[in-house]
Amino acid sequence: MRDIRPKSRALALGSAGALVTATLITGALAAPAAGAEYRHGQDREARGATIAAERAATAGINWQDCPADWGLAKPVQCGWVSVPLNYAKPYGKQIKLAVDRIGNTGTKKDRQGALVYNPGGPGGSGMRFPLRVTTKNPLWANTAKAYDFVGFDPRGVGHSAPISCIDPQEFVKAPKADPVPDTEADKTAQRKLAREYADGCYERSGAMLPYMTTPNTARDLDVIRAALGEKKLNYLGVSYGTYLGAVYGTLFPGHVRRMIVDSVVNPSRKNIWYQANLEQDIAFEGRWKDWEDWVAANDATFHLGTTRDAVQAKWLQLRATAKKSPLGGIVGPAELISFFQSAPYYDSSWVPVATVFSKYVAGDTQALVDAAAPDLSDTAGNISAENGNAVYTAVECTDAKWPTSWQKWNRDNTRLNKDYPFMTWANAWMNLPCATWPVKQQTPVNVKTHKGLPPVMIVQSTRDAATPYPGAVELHQRFKGSRLITEKDAGSHGVTGLVNPCINQRVDDYLLTGKLDAADVTCAPHATPKP
Repeated sequence: MRDIRPKSRALALGSAGALVTATLITGALAAPAAGAEYRHGQDREARGATIAAERAATAGINWQDCPADWGLAKPVQCGWVSVPLNYAKPYGKQIKLAVDRIGNTGTKKDRQGALVYNPGGPGGSGMRFPLRVTTKNPLWANTAKAYDFVGFDPRGVGHSAPISCIDPQEFVKAPKADPVPDTEADKTAQRKLAREYADGCYERSGAMLPYMTTPNTARDLDVIRAALGEKKLNYLGVSYGTYLGAVYGTLFPGHVRRMIVDSVVNPSRKNIWYQANLEQDIAFEGRWKDWEDWVAANDATFHLGTTRDAVQAKWLQLRATAKKSPLGGIVGPAELISFFQSAPYYDSSWVPVATVFSKYVAGDTQALVDAAAPDLSDTAGNISAENGNAVYTAVECTDAKWPTSWQKWNRDNTRLNKDYPFMTWANAWMNLPCATWPVKQQTPVNVKTHKGLPPVMIVQSTRDAATPYPGAVELHQRFKGSRLITEKDAGSHGVTGLVNPCINQRVDDYLLTGKLDAADVTCAPHATPKP
């Protein structure tokens, strides 16, 4: 379910596909007790979260200019929030979470508090969120008048006690094996890589792994809320950030002021996480076909064929060529999938990916090599890519129990690959470390409404590849009083960042006034990319 991918995002495990598959505090306010979590959990983690939040409310955040190498220039400020590694032992080992903010652009009277953001992953950093203000992003100008924009690196990510599973340069090295196996020997080799990756996570980051869970990240989010001096949380979560929001809303319903979840992970316990990835394979195939249809409709620009089948034939030909002899010696099928998957992910990638593909077919191989190959000289980018993949794996593998039977994995993915070949095996190998995960796997939170949860805004496109539409419907049913805004016949991942007045206006209204429509809303799609 990876969805935060720098250009050099390499493939998981040394194997196949990096899938999916973003105010000055005038005084510390006391944190409210996590009453709902006591009632519905009465566990040590709930008590630990309350203790940690009260401590953070007293300490606040020492805001300063961000470190020069973080790429966050003034007026963005950075700081740290301490949280327990293990909430069952709140006075035990602490880790520091990096946070940043930019104050609201309106008056003191306009200010409604902090808006905290998570872009997904798991493994994505939210630290660039305040830059929506400094770059004067018009979609967020109204909200920025009322809110401080606050980002953070979740536990294990970036500057927040980062974890690692493999040497970053080794992680990005190419070409990797074709994710689609030809023989049983191919599968055996991939299984070995997956086991080695899981073992590497334990060797390099074993002390963190048992605590790399969504519920712990939700508790961290509540500690950040308290450290900000906020009685209640205003939250925007995209992709995996919607699951983080759903778990937070379940554990801390009385601490939510406003919450928008955009491109929703199905929060059903049955779906987290093995089934979620199988569902994703089906949805990716559908959105891949949407892109091929668009490429065919724009054959005058791209010259890749006038029908979906013609474009697909060129894709298969490219794949076969790269399998036989990797382009430039480094771009094989695995690297091609890593590059081309951005088209079904984001409409903003439709033109760039089609353009590079078009150049290749016209004889310019180098453009494709430059786009799809890892950049071994970008050591910082490679460290970030490896870290993101490590966190993705650690959270999904530790959050829930995964099948340990290879027969089940093999049967399910062989069956799916027949009809949905674009991502299926690449996704399988990326997730297979969870079959031999070296720490105890948890039981997911039962996401549901508890007393105090206000109406939540849910935004979703019907053809999203990374988080299929039924996930939004499921969360809508679980969160009573929520409103679902559906972008029909669209599929770009992350709807609130796109220009669609039907959605943009409602996001503004909700964040600025708390207003939601009396009933669910269906919006026409945003504009299709133009070549």
